[in-house]
Amino acid sequence: MKIPEKPPDITDVSLDKSLFSEEMSIVVKKANRDYLYWDKFKYRVPEGIRTESAWAALKTARSLQMKYVPLKDTSGRLFCYWLPDIVLQYLHLIDQDTGGQIITDNPSIYAQEKRWYLMNSIVEEAIASSQIEGAATTRQVAKDMLQTGRKPRDRSEQMVYNNYITISKIRELIDKPLTPELLKELQGSITKDTLDDPSYEGRFRTVEDRPIYVSDFEGNILHAPPPAQNIKESIDLLCEFANEDKEGEFIHPVIKGIILHFWLAYIHPFNDGNGRTARALFYWYMLKKNYWLFEYLSISNIILKVRTQYYRSFLYSEIDDGDMTYFIIFHLRAISTAIGQLKCYIKQKQEEARDVATQWRRYPSLNYRQKGVLNRGLANSEATFTFESHMRMYGVVHQTARTDLLQLVKAGLLEKNKKGRQFYFIPVKDLKDRLK
Repeated sequence: MKIPEKPPDITDVSLDKSLFSEEMSIVVKKANRDYLYWDKFKYRVPEGIRTESAWAALKTARSLQMKYVPLKDTSGRLFCYWLPDIVLQYLHLIDQDTGGQIITDNPSIYAQEKRWYLMNSIVEEAIASSQIEGAATTRQVAKDMLQTGRKPRDRSEQMVYNNYITISKIRELIDKPLTPELLKELQGSITKDTLDDPSYEGRFRTVEDRPIYVSDFEGNILHAPPPAQNIKESIDLLCEFANEDKEGEFIHPVIKGIILHFWLAYIHPFNDGNGRTARALFYWYMLKKNYWLFEYLSISNIILKVRTQYYRSFLYSEIDDGDMTYFIIFHLRAISTAIGQLKCYIKQKQEEARDVATQWRRYPSLNYRQKGVLNRGLANSEATFTFESHMRMYGVVHQTARTDLLQLVKAGLLEKNKKGRQFYFIPVKDLKDRLK
C-alpha cells in the first residue's frame, strides 16, 4: 500500500482574496461533503489558485469546527474531529434503524430468523476480523468449523475461534465500566493459543519488549505506535473517556465508539491482537449504549472488502494533524452498508416466506427451528447440520437438537450420515419437490 502524500505545511501560507470567491466556496463545500484529503483535493482546485493556499483555506474552515479529545500523538498534539453534513446524515439514518426494531411487513418472520441471523453475524464478524489481521483460512472452512463445533486445526482457525468466543460473550460485559483489566481480558481471549510468545496474552507492551510497527503486506511501515512507557497514561485516559461524559458536552455514542476504536488502534497497547481488540471494543460500547442492532451487523465483513480504504482512513487521520474525521466517515459508511445488508436480508426472508407458504401445509407439526433448517437446505443443497451446530444456532439443549433433526430424517427431508463418531445431516436431493 502506498503511503499517502503528506499535505503541505500551511504555517506561512497567506489567504488572499481569491480564496473567498464563490467558485472557491463551492470547492470547499464539496471537499467537506466528501471529506477529501490533500491527495484528492489538490486536483479540485480551480485554475489560478495555488493548491497550497486552497488547502490552507480548507484547513482553516475545518479547524473552526473541530472538537478535541484527550488522545495525543507522539508529538503531543491532541487528536480532533468534527461533524460535517455527511456525518450528521449517517448518524440520523443509523439512529432511525438501530434505535429500535427495523420494521418488517411480517414481524413473525423476523422473530423466527432473528437468532439465526444473530449467530450468523457473529460467525461472519469473527471470520472477517481475523482475516483482516492475516488469518489464512477460507470463509467456508472457518464457517464449517464454527457451525459443526469441531476444534481448530491451526493458528488461523484458532484466531477465528477466539474471535467468535469473545464476540459471543461481549454482552455479558456491558454492565462493567471500561478498565485496563477489561481490555486485557478481551485481548487475552482474542489471542489465546495463537501467539509465538504466550506471555503476550492479556498484558500491555512494556519497555522490555521490542518496539512494534504496523506494516502492510509488502512490509511498508504504516504506523509507529507510541512508546510503551506512554501506554498506562493513554489507556487511563481512554477508560476515562469511555466511562464519563463531561458536563455540558455531548458526543454521539456511535461517534464515541468509533473514537474508542481509533484510539486503541493508535496506541497499539498490546504486542498482538490490537485490531481485533479495537473492533471488539467498538461492539462492546455500542451494546453498552443500547444500540442492540449492532449485534446483527458484521462491520468487519464490510471492512475486509475495502481493507486498503480502512488503513488509509487511519493514515489520513494520523498524518493530517490528528483529524479523525476521515476514519469516522469511513466507519459510518461501513455501518450504513452493514445495515443495508440486514434490510436486504429481512426483505429476502419476507419474499421467501411468501414463496414457501404452501410448503409447510404437508408438514404442519414442524417448528420454526426445523423450518429454518429446511430453508437453509433449500438455499444450499450442500448444507451440513449436526446436533452441535443446531444447539449453537438456536440455543437449545442436546435432546431438543436431536429430536428436531431426527424428526426431519423420519419425515424424509434430511439424510443421516456418520463420520467417525459424529452424526451429520444433509438435505435430501429432492427436498424442493418433497416440500411442494
